[in-house]
Amino acid sequence: MILIALGANLPGRDGAAPRASCEAAVEAMRRIPGLRVAAVSAWWETAPEPPSPGAPWYVNGVARCEGTLDPAALLAALQAIEDAAGRERPYPNAPRTLDLDIIAMGETVRESPDPILPHPRAHLRRFVLQPLSEVAPGWVHPRLGQSVEALLAELPEAGMRKISK
Repeated sequence: MILIALGANLPGRDGAAPRASCEAAVEAMRRIPGLRVAAVSAWWETAPEPPSPGAPWYVNGVARCEGTLDPAALLAALQAIEDAAGRERPYPNAPRTLDLDIIAMGETVRESPDPILPHPRAHLRRFVLQPLSEVAPGWVHPRLGQSVEALLAELPEAGMRKISK
Protein backbone atom coordinates (compact mmCIF):
# COMPACT_ATOMS: atom_id res chain seq x y z
CA MET A 1 0.00 0.00 0.00
CA ILE A 2 1.24 3.46 -0.96
CA LEU A 3 -0.13 6.45 0.93
CA ILE A 4 0.16 9.92 -0.60
CA ALA A 5 -0.91 13.11 1.16
CA LEU A 6 -2.28 15.96 -0.96
CA GLY A 7 -2.57 19.59 0.07
CA ALA A 8 -2.87 23.10 -1.32
CA ASN A 9 -3.70 26.56 -0.02
CA LEU A 10 -2.99 28.82 -2.99
CA PRO A 11 -4.72 29.00 -6.37
CA GLY A 12 -3.06 26.87 -9.03
CA ARG A 13 -1.16 28.20 -12.01
CA ASP A 14 -4.47 28.07 -13.91
CA GLY A 15 -6.28 29.99 -11.14
CA ALA A 16 -7.99 26.86 -9.86
CA ALA A 17 -9.05 26.79 -6.22
CA PRO A 18 -6.94 24.61 -3.90
CA ARG A 19 -9.53 21.80 -3.81
CA ALA A 20 -9.70 21.73 -7.61
CA SER A 21 -5.89 21.54 -7.72
CA CYS A 22 -5.95 18.57 -5.34
CA GLU A 23 -8.65 16.83 -7.39
CA ALA A 24 -6.67 17.45 -10.59
CA ALA A 25 -3.59 15.99 -8.87
CA VAL A 26 -5.52 12.79 -8.12
CA GLU A 27 -6.44 12.55 -11.82
CA ALA A 28 -2.79 13.14 -12.77
CA MET A 29 -1.72 10.44 -10.32
CA ARG A 30 -4.09 8.03 -12.08
CA ARG A 31 -1.96 8.54 -15.21
CA ILE A 32 1.36 7.59 -13.56
CA PRO A 33 2.45 4.27 -15.10
CA GLY A 34 2.71 1.58 -12.44
CA LEU A 35 0.46 3.39 -9.93
CA ARG A 36 -3.21 2.70 -9.26
CA VAL A 37 -5.28 5.06 -7.10
CA ALA A 38 -7.47 2.74 -5.02
CA ALA A 39 -9.19 5.26 -2.70
CA VAL A 40 -9.24 8.96 -1.90
CA SER A 41 -10.27 10.40 1.46
CA ALA A 42 -12.72 13.21 2.01
CA TRP A 43 -11.26 16.69 1.59
CA TRP A 44 -10.52 18.61 4.76
CA GLU A 45 -9.91 22.31 5.38
CA THR A 46 -7.04 22.65 7.80
CA ALA A 47 -5.24 25.47 9.55
CA PRO A 48 -1.62 25.98 8.46
CA GLU A 49 0.96 24.04 10.50
CA PRO A 50 3.07 25.55 11.80
CA PRO A 51 0.69 28.50 12.33
CA SER A 52 1.32 31.26 9.82
CA PRO A 53 -0.58 34.51 10.43
CA GLY A 54 -2.55 35.52 7.36
CA ALA A 55 -1.88 32.29 5.45
CA PRO A 56 -4.99 30.74 3.94
CA TRP A 57 -6.27 27.41 5.26
CA TYR A 58 -5.25 24.29 3.34
CA VAL A 59 -7.31 21.68 1.59
CA ASN A 60 -5.88 18.27 2.53
CA GLY A 61 -6.59 14.65 1.73
CA VAL A 62 -4.88 11.29 1.36
CA ALA A 63 -4.85 8.82 -1.53
CA ARG A 64 -4.34 5.09 -0.98
CA CYS A 65 -2.60 3.59 -3.97
CA GLU A 66 -1.11 0.33 -5.17
CA GLY A 67 1.87 0.00 -7.43
CA THR A 68 5.28 -1.24 -8.30
CA LEU A 69 7.15 2.03 -8.58
CA ASP A 70 10.52 2.62 -6.99
CA PRO A 71 10.28 5.36 -4.31
CA ALA A 72 12.56 7.74 -6.25
CA ALA A 73 10.54 7.26 -9.45
CA LEU A 74 7.29 7.94 -7.59
CA LEU A 75 8.78 11.04 -5.97
CA ALA A 76 9.91 12.34 -9.37
CA ALA A 77 6.44 11.74 -10.86
CA LEU A 78 4.74 13.53 -7.96
CA GLN A 79 7.14 16.47 -8.16
CA ALA A 80 6.37 16.78 -11.88
CA ILE A 81 2.66 17.05 -11.00
CA GLU A 82 3.49 19.71 -8.38
CA ASP A 83 5.62 21.63 -10.90
CA ALA A 84 2.81 21.54 -13.48
CA ALA A 85 0.51 23.07 -10.84
CA GLY A 86 2.95 25.95 -10.33
CA ARG A 87 4.56 24.74 -7.10
CA GLU A 88 7.32 27.01 -5.84
CA ARG A 89 9.54 26.40 -2.83
CA PRO A 90 10.66 29.86 -1.62
CA TYR A 91 11.11 28.77 2.04
CA PRO A 92 10.13 25.86 4.31
CA ASN A 93 6.39 25.56 4.99
CA ALA A 94 5.57 28.31 2.48
CA PRO A 95 1.99 28.47 1.17
CA ARG A 96 1.71 26.31 -1.92
CA THR A 97 -0.34 25.62 -5.00
CA LEU A 98 0.08 21.86 -4.49
CA ASP A 99 1.96 19.57 -2.13
CA LEU A 100 2.19 15.82 -2.71
CA ASP A 101 4.00 13.81 -0.03
CA ILE A 102 4.68 10.10 0.03
CA ILE A 103 3.64 9.10 3.54
CA ALA A 104 4.48 5.40 3.27
CA MET A 105 5.22 2.69 0.75
CA GLY A 106 4.28 -0.60 2.36
CA GLU A 107 6.66 -1.53 5.16
CA THR A 108 9.61 0.33 3.61
CA VAL A 109 11.81 2.17 6.11
CA ARG A 110 14.66 4.26 4.71
CA GLU A 111 16.63 7.33 5.74
CA SER A 112 18.07 8.15 2.32
CA PRO A 113 18.06 8.88 -0.50
CA ASP A 114 14.88 10.91 -0.82
CA PRO A 115 12.13 10.16 -0.19
CA ILE A 116 12.62 9.31 3.48
CA LEU A 117 10.10 6.59 4.32
CA PRO A 118 7.84 6.67 6.14
CA HIS A 119 7.45 10.45 5.94
CA PRO A 120 9.41 11.77 8.95
CA ARG A 121 6.67 14.07 10.29
CA ALA A 122 3.44 12.36 9.19
CA HIS A 123 2.81 10.88 12.64
CA LEU A 124 2.80 14.40 14.10
CA ARG A 125 0.22 15.83 11.69
CA ARG A 126 -3.49 15.43 12.30
CA PHE A 127 -4.13 16.89 8.83
CA VAL A 128 -2.39 13.81 7.40
CA LEU A 129 -3.55 11.13 9.83
CA GLN A 130 -7.26 12.07 9.92
CA PRO A 131 -7.81 11.59 6.16
CA LEU A 132 -5.35 8.66 6.15
CA SER A 133 -7.55 6.88 8.70
CA GLU A 134 -10.45 7.07 6.22
CA VAL A 135 -8.63 5.27 3.40
CA ALA A 136 -6.42 2.96 5.48
CA PRO A 137 -8.10 2.26 8.83
CA GLY A 138 -5.83 0.18 11.02
CA TRP A 139 -2.70 1.24 9.10
CA VAL A 140 0.40 0.67 11.23
CA HIS A 141 3.30 3.11 11.04
CA PRO A 142 6.26 1.03 9.79
CA ARG A 143 8.80 2.66 12.10
CA LEU A 144 6.72 3.29 15.22
CA GLY A 145 4.59 0.15 15.14
CA GLN A 146 1.48 2.13 16.15
CA SER A 147 -1.86 2.21 14.36
CA VAL A 148 -3.15 5.38 12.77
CA GLU A 149 -5.90 5.41 15.39
CA ALA A 150 -3.35 5.26 18.25
CA LEU A 151 -1.27 8.01 16.65
CA LEU A 152 -4.35 10.22 16.27
CA ALA A 153 -5.28 9.65 19.91
CA GLU A 154 -1.89 11.09 20.95
CA LEU A 155 -2.29 14.32 18.97
CA PRO A 156 -3.95 17.50 20.22
CA GLU A 157 -7.04 18.73 18.45
CA ALA A 158 -6.33 20.90 15.43
CA GLY A 159 -8.16 23.39 13.26
CA MET A 160 -9.84 21.02 10.78
CA ARG A 161 -13.23 20.56 9.17
CA LYS A 162 -14.41 18.02 6.64
CA ILE A 163 -15.62 19.70 3.45
CA SER A 164 -16.61 16.66 1.39
CA LYS A 165 -16.82 12.92 1.22
